[in-house]
Amino acid sequence: MAHVDLGKYRPYIIIGFIILFTLLAFWTRGIPSEGLVTADGVNLLENDAWYNIRQVEQTVANFPGYAWFDAMTLYPTGDVIYWGPLFAQIAAALCLLTGATTRPELMVVASWVPPLMAAAMVPVIYLLGKKIADWKTGLIAAGLIAVISGNYAYRSLFGFVDHHIAETLFSTIFILAYVAALLVTRDHPFSLKDRGTLTVGGLKAPALASVLAGVGYLLGYFNMPTMILFALIVTAFTLIQFLLDYFQDRSSDYLVLVNTITFGVVIIGTVAFGFPHLGFDLSRYTVGHAIASAALIAGTIVLYALLVFLKDRPKYYFPAALASIAVVAVAALYIALPDVYNLLIASLFAFFGEQPVTTTVQEARAWSFDMAWAAFNWGLLLMAGGIAALLWRSHEKVNPAHVFVLVWTLIILASTMAHVRYEYYLAVNVALLSAVFAGAVLNIGWKDVTRFAGTATSAAHTGPAAAGKREEPPRKRKNGGKAPEARKLKAYSKDQPDYLKAGAVIAVVVVTLLFAGSSLQTNIALANNARYGGVDSQWMEALKWMGTNTPDSGVDYYAIYDKETFTYPEESYGVMSWWDYGHWITFVAKRIPNNNPFQHGVSGPNGSAVYL
Repeated sequence: MAHVDLGKYRPYIIIGFIILFTLLAFWTRGIPSEGLVTADGVNLLENDAWYNIRQVEQTVANFPGYAWFDAMTLYPTGDVIYWGPLFAQIAAALCLLTGATTRPELMVVASWVPPLMAAAMVPVIYLLGKKIADWKTGLIAAGLIAVISGNYAYRSLFGFVDHHIAETLFSTIFILAYVAALLVTRDHPFSLKDRGTLTVGGLKAPALASVLAGVGYLLGYFNMPTMILFALIVTAFTLIQFLLDYFQDRSSDYLVLVNTITFGVVIIGTVAFGFPHLGFDLSRYTVGHAIASAALIAGTIVLYALLVFLKDRPKYYFPAALASIAVVAVAALYIALPDVYNLLIASLFAFFGEQPVTTTVQEARAWSFDMAWAAFNWGLLLMAGGIAALLWRSHEKVNPAHVFVLVWTLIILASTMAHVRYEYYLAVNVALLSAVFAGAVLNIGWKDVTRFAGTATSAAHTGPAAAGKREEPPRKRKNGGKAPEARKLKAYSKDQPDYLKAGAVIAVVVVTLLFAGSSLQTNIALANNARYGGVDSQWMEALKWMGTNTPDSGVDYYAIYDKETFTYPEESYGVMSWWDYGHWITFVAKRIPNNNPFQHGVSGPNGSAVYL
């Protein structure tokens, strides 16, 4: 039989699988369109989607303008918008490109944006897996991200018009770009103390990769200010990597270059973007983000200077100095700048803590084991194996990219355990690390699987008579040397499979297929159920009646107003209801609710809790 060399066809095979996985991700997320699309548009999923589609309408009318203040909700003050414009602008741009002008057309086009972003995740995570390990890992990761379930799948369905999937996509692009920057600097070594290595040609590739990492961060930042979490991840990684480099007598110059350029680009981007919100709150678009990026750069430089200063000192000096500096810095902030100290503590608590008000918000609740298993099932075990695989690969020589992925995973896992909303971030880590583990086991034991298959085939062809024939032990020569039969047996034993490795490969393949299959089955069921989601028909009828039979509020639904100069007209009024229904009132009836699902207007003298 002629032997076919699949190696030369590998790029085409990989591209084919990526296209297949991309189409699979898009198809499963588009299933709800069969039931949600009506003559009036799309019966959107979840409350916040109704407000986001209102933003898309407003952005289309004022493209590319974005309203940071909305007078059409939270009467009589209006509400401040605390997330970024990128998702609404992407959806609005797609509407303009496709010629969508009517409300039903805008709703349909915008509803396809989350499935498109989920489809875009497939090639992104393939590249990330390939950077971390190899093409096999990338391909497995691409297949898993296409079918992985949980909040990641639900929040990327057709009709879930919200920025959550954009958060996952753009943060993963940043992770990919930052990992690439770390690997490029490894392949282009240089020294800040040796001017001969600081050439344009030598630094061009690392600098460009770092610029792209900065751009990737800005994409996430323009979508949501919670992108600051990834600056925290880089900070934790930088500290850990400096320690590892110090104890392995390795230069950390690359960290200075990557962090300085990456977050230098971030500072430029945030300043150019502007600061719509006052103060330093990192959950809003404030100057605090530029300060945090500058502090990250300064901290990297301080660590480098300290490492150089303590280079020939005993090894315990560096960690001891870091601990001392940390204690002094925290004490100084607490005494000299209590506002900054309280801001940092509040920001950390916002990510990893829990407040009483958030317990009533489903996505802000803590993550339970039952929720975790329902979302990722066998993927949790595979992810643990992936973590172990990266740790094993780093036990001799540390790979900064692997350390970064481990730090990223642990922080996202901690965030998810505190707030279930971060589960749609964690889906990327589960898919990637599951692929890392599966790929590592395949690389170790695949030859033994092929040998095992070859042995079984040979035994089947030889027949039971030969299989039952007893093999005599090899005879020794008179001079004590091995006879030719003994050498043949030794060579034959090398071709025998390692049954333990072959069994491990088979077990991992089975578990990975179980993970993928159960996830795909869950996703299809989820998508089919979503076809019957959306607003109740009686509610929709009542809202339409309200829009037709109540006085106009006197506020232009499409206009962008400035919070500092806007005043409500005399004929304006608010609609009192429970907070769940505020966005429906704004979008469907085009009236102004006194409260909204952001939990604004619930308490206080004008709050619905007092009235109802």
